[in-house]
Amino acid sequence: MTDYKNLIDGEMVDNGEWLEVLNPANEQVVGRVPACGKDELDRAVAAARRAFKEWKKTSAEKRQKVVQGIAAAIKENADELYRLLTTEQGKPHAQAQQEIYGAAGLAAAQSTLTLDDVVNQDDDTRLSRTRRVPVGVVGGIVPWNFPVMMAIQKIVPALVAGCTIVLKPSPFTPLTTLRIAELIKDVVPAGTVNIITGEDSLGPMITEHPDIDKITFTGSTATGKKIMEGASGDLKRITLELGGNDASIVLPDADVEKVAEQLFWSSFSNAGQVCIAAKRVYIHKDIYDDLSKAIAEYAKTVVVGDGSQQGTGVGPIQNKKQYERVLELIQDAKDNGYKFLTGGDKDPSGTGYYVPITILDNPPEDARIVAEEQFGPVMPLLKFDSVDEVIERANNSEYGLAGAVWTKDTDRGVEIAEQLETGTVWINEFMHLSPFAPFGGHKQSGFGAEYGLDGLKEFTYPQVITVKRDAAV
Repeated sequence: MTDYKNLIDGEMVDNGEWLEVLNPANEQVVGRVPACGKDELDRAVAAARRAFKEWKKTSAEKRQKVVQGIAAAIKENADELYRLLTTEQGKPHAQAQQEIYGAAGLAAAQSTLTLDDVVNQDDDTRLSRTRRVPVGVVGGIVPWNFPVMMAIQKIVPALVAGCTIVLKPSPFTPLTTLRIAELIKDVVPAGTVNIITGEDSLGPMITEHPDIDKITFTGSTATGKKIMEGASGDLKRITLELGGNDASIVLPDADVEKVAEQLFWSSFSNAGQVCIAAKRVYIHKDIYDDLSKAIAEYAKTVVVGDGSQQGTGVGPIQNKKQYERVLELIQDAKDNGYKFLTGGDKDPSGTGYYVPITILDNPPEDARIVAEEQFGPVMPLLKFDSVDEVIERANNSEYGLAGAVWTKDTDRGVEIAEQLETGTVWINEFMHLSPFAPFGGHKQSGFGAEYGLDGLKEFTYPQVITVKRDAAV
């Protein structure tokens, strides 16, 4: 077992108080991290505030080079990092590799973004331009499902925009992030990036801290509402990427054999612990029987187990609380007599947070497993008759994060996509995010955007400077 330290003001430090981190595959302690509170937070924020004075004046080119150094450090140490990520998060090695390399790629791509001045007026009367200025000190709060990717998508745009940041990883998955902190300690100027760990109680302290200017958070809608309330005291800027109950719509012309495997992974990647995973799969009645059977048959070929073992396709649920919630939803489906195509039984071994791949056969629209975000390896398949009907059902949710349409007629797919009340819709694919396109939710799935120039602007204020020409002074 290794003790990992926090990054504060360019130094790796601890406070002598520790939190234990478990491997969800076997429930064994695999590391310890500092249990920080107000004192450590105050130190980190003060360091970020001092660093901001110089960092905001640093040229865009120099800031971009620092971010490129972060990308290089992650990529050069990817083999170590993805194995550590699997140990604390549970996802299979192949998926952990995708996250680590994806984080490095995201940092490299976003380092190329610039926010150029916009000329509003340029004539004989006056010159007016809008420039973007950094917000200041950012508080970042990161979830446990994609701890590295989510950390990078908060650190990088903050730095590129000229902000400094205090980042809090989830207490369930802080190890890889702190190892990255150690790797980049001498890459980033002291105080620009501070990473501190603590219990969930540290989050509200960050949200309400008077010297933090912006909060960026990824997590549940319920917590997002609390953050919005906490940030309101001094009108902090906020970006919230929250929950989703994402619908996939499969039209009758879809190729059953080709689409079955893709639909499976759109729901079961990372054991279903993906905010943009397909949480509800609507299949047209003409192909429902064939496609539901094909998905269930494919599910039988996928191994559920320890993510560090070769051949594992679906790992454990990351933590006990979420594990118990998923089991509760499955039990509710059993209690209501819903039909299971596969799964539905708790793993008998009793060690590790394993939930068998579970697929339900056309439960009612008001079933909890349909109406709620399951965030686990459980997929409800639902039958529909008409496009108008399925659009209404897909939109009948408090969430609006993402969705997908599967069809050979891509024009028809786009027509349907434009009627879905979500921030992102894919045609014939799933979970593709571009570092250059904005990502954000509608309704209760979020506030603001990440990625692309829209995401970068979230870390800035607009400032308009107007020069009156030929003024008599």
